[in-house]
Amino acid sequence: MRNASSYRGTVLILAAAVLWGTMGIFVRSLGAYGFDSIQISALRLCAAALCFLLLLAVRRGSRSRIRIRDIPLFLGLGVGSVGLMTCCYFAAIRMLTMSEAAILLYTSPIWVMLMSALFFHERVTRRKLLALALSVAGCALVSGIGGGQMQPLGIVVGVGSGIAYGLYSILGSVALRRYPPEAVSAYTFFIAAIAVLLISRPAELVQKMAAADGLAGLILLILATGAVTAFAPFLLYTLGLQAVQASHAAILATVEPLVATVLGILVYHEQLRTATLLGIACILGAILALNAQKC
Repeated sequence: MRNASSYRGTVLILAAAVLWGTMGIFVRSLGAYGFDSIQISALRLCAAALCFLLLLAVRRGSRSRIRIRDIPLFLGLGVGSVGLMTCCYFAAIRMLTMSEAAILLYTSPIWVMLMSALFFHERVTRRKLLALALSVAGCALVSGIGGGQMQPLGIVVGVGSGIAYGLYSILGSVALRRYPPEAVSAYTFFIAAIAVLLISRPAELVQKMAAADGLAGLILLILATGAVTAFAPFLLYTLGLQAVQASHAAILATVEPLVATVLGILVYHEQLRTATLLGIACILGAILALNAQKC
């Protein structure tokens, strides 16, 4: 039987995916103020970094200080994973449809499974392959990927977002062997926030904030976006990685598009298609396959 730690890790990662699934609501709300996608991403990352740094200050310890030899690891997490994923994903959205960009982002379990086998020597079992196939099929169905011809460059950057997304599970697992979860998340988001802020046309971003009606309400929205869609889920996901294999975690996280679809139906009255129901069934099947007791 699986131990309690493994089940706890599974619950934490599923909770993270549920929170990530709310991102569309916050993004649409910030978009109404005139911010573009990269600027919204910068605001989200900055707010999350602030939350993580405050948490780190409260729980400060000797293991929270980055050693010089680990700086490349955190640069990889901040720039190569969180920052690059954000940039590639929003670039894919500009070149492809939202559904096409989403399914390319959620190729991440494939890359995590390959990287985990290569670097951590995790076994690629038949159950993992079944769960992987179900999760990818489910994401495709939920996203409603169309039959139109996709731009080659869009495919490249879309797959790049999936690889960068998956890289967080790999590098995060390494960092957690040396640092507490709050330190890993704080330094990752601090570096990612700086990197994305530099390419977000910060002067224009500040002008838009200054010109906004109800600045106090906007600031609260930005803080809520960072807290709900980045701070809490990434902390939960990082904690979950302590008890769950990286490839397992990446498949569990595919619950996110399922949650986003359900919220779209409930909040924005988006149409529920038969393909969506099949996709939801596939994702739930992937979770059951991963968590079924071994015979």
